[in-house]
Amino acid sequence: MKTYYVYIMANKSCTLYAGVTNNLERRALQHRRKLVPGFTSRYQINRLVYYETFGDVRAAINRETEIKGWLRARKVALIESANRDWKDLSDGWYGKVTR
Repeated sequence: MKTYYVYIMANKSCTLYAGVTNNLERRALQHRRKLVPGFTSRYQINRLVYYETFGDVRAAINRETEIKGWLRARKVALIESANRDWKDLSDGWYGKVTR
């Protein structure tokens, strides 16, 4: 069974980006190393602050769409419900990674 993730990344000033992937470790590393062109690399969005796990890709995409439609305050409340201090949940996944 495949696993899918809806995730939220942030930068130092807490600009948010929500996405969906089937490999959270790889995707978070791509964001950290600015390998994803566009919004996330331009705004240095490189900290994984929230994620959810799904067994169905359609459910994951629907949840991502739902979260992207929310106002910022609701996204912040979601993040803080699971990660009050906005820690980078991917810290330690890759050994020493310079930012």
